[in-house]
Amino acid sequence: MTGMEDTYENPAQDGFHLRSPAFDDRAPIPPRFSADGGNVSPPLSWTRPPPGTQELALLCEDPDAPAGTYVHWLVTDIDPGARGIAEGELPAGGRAHANTMGDHGWDGPRPPVGDPAHRYRFRLYALPFHIPIPDHASASEVHRALEDERLAESTLTGLYQR
Repeated sequence: MTGMEDTYENPAQDGFHLRSPAFDDRAPIPPRFSADGGNVSPPLSWTRPPPGTQELALLCEDPDAPAGTYVHWLVTDIDPGARGIAEGELPAGGRAHANTMGDHGWDGPRPPVGDPAHRYRFRLYALPFHIPIPDHASASEVHRALEDERLAESTLTGLYQR
């Protein structure tokens, strides 16, 4: 990536919106949520998913990682009645999968020193039924499994630079 351009466009669907009280879309993620800071997951909130949603899934990925897209957080089985996640918590009913580091849970941003700001995409999927995801799934495996089946998706992008 040569600048702050972001060619990915995926507006919230059906009024389904993902937000964070800690940072705005396309704005810097506070250091508290990074691996250099407190390494706690940021608080997130979302609006009601579309009718027919049986499960929510959350993926946070860094598409700018030097070795390819890095999974920072993958949580499935989220209760569709949940409207958010508190800082440092797992969402209601959620099952944390292994991230790229092999940890089950959040691993905060830690891009190489001197890199331009990396984009951290939080994607929340509204699903019509349970879709099994392997525990150590890559970002592309998650996309392949969920994108054709989703009822809606909302993305929040945070930036982080060291």
